[in-house]
Amino acid sequence: MREPVIAYIGLGANLGDSRATVLQALNAIADLDGVALTRQSSLYGSAPVDAGGDDYVNAVAEVQTRLKPHALLAQLHTIEDAAGRRRPFRNAPRTLDLDILIYDQLEFNDTELVIPHPRMWLRAFVLRPLAEIAPKLVSKKQLQAVADQSVWVL
Repeated sequence: MREPVIAYIGLGANLGDSRATVLQALNAIADLDGVALTRQSSLYGSAPVDAGGDDYVNAVAEVQTRLKPHALLAQLHTIEDAAGRRRPFRNAPRTLDLDILIYDQLEFNDTELVIPHPRMWLRAFVLRPLAEIAPKLVSKKQLQAVADQSVWVL
């Protein structure tokens, strides 16, 4: 059997009851076969970046998983779909967005998946919760680079 690896998943929502949706998604991630939720950040609020709509609720989860990256992504898409996720256009408001941020030490890029997530280092709503649960992964310099972005603990 495949040895588990550590992965980090970003969660965000800004349609409907976003707080409840993110909390339900964390539970759904914990219930996935081949995945163990090992840590989760606080919930954070943030204004939309490169998008419109209401403020987001964000979090980051650390998991141990035996799933390969594409299999994990497929499971995350199933959770998004169950939450009513639609993709009418790029950066559309969403009931739930789940992104693989980091998967072990993997650097990967294909048409479906880029690891590490290509914009995570530019977004305070990812770096602040990631730094909360995995402080060694985010430097002070990286946090300072996004310090002008409004992000708050809920």
